[in-house]
Amino acid sequence: MNTVTSAIAPELQRYADLDKRLLAAARGITILPTVAWSASLENHMIAAYGKGKFALPEVTYKRPDLSAARVELAAIEAEAGGSDPEDIDPLGGYLRRTAESWRIAAEMLEAVGTEGVTGPSIVLYGRPEDSIPGSKRSNLDAARYFVELSDELGADLLADGIGTDISSEVLRDELTKTLDDFFGAGTIRVEVDPELTAKAAAGATRIRLRGATHFTEYDHHQLLAHEAFVHSLTALNGRRQPLLTSLARTSPRVTATQEGLAVFAELMSGAIDITRLKRISLRILAIDMALKGADFVEVYRYFSSCGQSAADSFHSAQRVFRGVPLTGGSAFAKDNVYLAGLLTVHTFFRWALKERRMDLLRHLFAGKLALHDVIALQPYFESGAILPPHWLPPWMQHVHGLAGKLAFSVFVNGIHMNRVQGDELSLSV
Repeated sequence: MNTVTSAIAPELQRYADLDKRLLAAARGITILPTVAWSASLENHMIAAYGKGKFALPEVTYKRPDLSAARVELAAIEAEAGGSDPEDIDPLGGYLRRTAESWRIAAEMLEAVGTEGVTGPSIVLYGRPEDSIPGSKRSNLDAARYFVELSDELGADLLADGIGTDISSEVLRDELTKTLDDFFGAGTIRVEVDPELTAKAAAGATRIRLRGATHFTEYDHHQLLAHEAFVHSLTALNGRRQPLLTSLARTSPRVTATQEGLAVFAELMSGAIDITRLKRISLRILAIDMALKGADFVEVYRYFSSCGQSAADSFHSAQRVFRGVPLTGGSAFAKDNVYLAGLLTVHTFFRWALKERRMDLLRHLFAGKLALHDVIALQPYFESGAILPPHWLPPWMQHVHGLAGKLAFSVFVNGIHMNRVQGDELSLSV
């Protein structure tokens, strides 16, 4: 429910009604829970793999019937307006694109456990060979670059556990105190979930931590920057929207922006290091391997050869094969968005600074938005039909510091290293 009550102009009521229908139709479409593996299966297989006993996991999925949702979403697409950007109101365009992405997600989930998941997941999340917007280089090129750079700098994933060893329960208590101070007591609760396969997961009012897991101080800062101050924060701001209630939920089409923004937040908060970028990059390379025929065991061995522990290698491989056959040729492409999203969001921030449009950057936190939405829906931010964000991450509240970092980035981006000879470095602008 919205926490803010605001009158909706009569001419906008049609869009508000369509938006409510969209949210209702998408309510039963739960992507990650549908493709998740049980923690008990993972624990059993990790123990076996740690002993060198390799076999393909036997994973079963419950395939949902989302036919009614697909029909309703198709109807909303049609009623939102035509596909020609020249003839459609920005609100209609937002609704059409969002309904379409949920419909594709429904088709994907109805094929869970088969190779039929791969195609829709690539439509939603892209493929490793895709070019990064504004660049001639691909996601694969970027992934290889960060892996090579990490190796050159001597970063080793085996060193990830160095630092303070924090249990799930202790981290839960520490995060709870910080979040109570920032959002208000009880706004977001932190729970330990023994069945969670990811290290952490965030919704609007709940952050879950994987049970029987130990975290580092680096994990602590990364979870705050990524999960709490982006994923939860944008969901809470979206709940305050009177016109577009769907801004409280991450639709498949905004995943790249949301994950890219969350990793960018780690960067701006000093909560990311080169090994984190290496992990993100390795997943993209692994998706490419799986699409080209590598099976689960081969992908597991790839992660292991790159320095990950048995547990981390298994969890990484599992992310690539969620919802698809484990025999090779298929992949769940969601992890493709993290690096491409980071690079695109970083470029957007630099562009907005150059254009002196800090308002666009603030509006990015008003709900679950894609970069395109922030620009297209600007007239409705200006009219007040879409509210500005109530909360901003700590690093966004220090505008001068943010501007300083980005201004440096804008200038340095124009400096090219030509050569290094002896003690001399040749630069050009």
